[in-house]
Amino acid sequence: MGCWMGPSTILVCLLLLRPLPSPACPAACRCSSGEADCSEHGLREVPQSLLANTSTLWLGYNFITVLGPRSFPPLPGLLLLSLRHNHLELIHSQALVGLGALEELDLSNNYLTMLSPETFLPLTNLAKLNLGSNRLRELEPRVLHALPQLRALLLHDNPWVCSCGILPLWRWLSHNREKVREKNLFLCKVPEQLNLYPIMALGNESFRQCQDTSLSTQQYIAFLIIGPFSFMASIFFCTFIGSIIVVYNHLRKESYFWRRP
Repeated sequence: MGCWMGPSTILVCLLLLRPLPSPACPAACRCSSGEADCSEHGLREVPQSLLANTSTLWLGYNFITVLGPRSFPPLPGLLLLSLRHNHLELIHSQALVGLGALEELDLSNNYLTMLSPETFLPLTNLAKLNLGSNRLRELEPRVLHALPQLRALLLHDNPWVCSCGILPLWRWLSHNREKVREKNLFLCKVPEQLNLYPIMALGNESFRQCQDTSLSTQQYIAFLIIGPFSFMASIFFCTFIGSIIVVYNHLRKESYFWRRP
């Protein structure tokens, strides 16, 4: 008996033979061999349909102003991320979660004025960080302490204020001079007498008038405990000494009374 194949059977066979569709590249990007180039497309946020195997992501020359919480889709193999020449003003502390493999981050030519230490905590493998050409006036060393693998740091062309506030950063830089790139472009902007003076050329004498008066939480607690205790101890001591003097004077009077003829 022959086997008859109807139209529905043929259609099923054709669907089974059809290759599975490959993940689509975002319309604003050009993708090839793990690289996604999304530059110069007027983007205002990070595309969410990026391929999971993306290892290099170019997002430069767009109009991204804020990186909010979890701005990026899961990209476990991303090694290089460039956000240069955007309008970036703020990076949320959870913006880079999921990018633990990242080795190079370019944030240059943006409008960043401050960075939170928590922002870079997920980037345990980051080796190169470019913060050049932003609006940074100071930078907490804790931001850099969060990057244990950091080997190259660019800080040029920022309006650095060379006052006592920059002392903690200067100390970090003094112990990590080999990590700072383009030292001759890392210059003071304020005060006027130090304008264009190399920050790495500053010495201990430049910060002689600066005193670290900040107190830790433990020190504040100690003061709160010691203060009242000292006050009560002084009251007890004064009361004790006063009682001794009163008793002594009383005994003197009684002794004088019994010695009268």
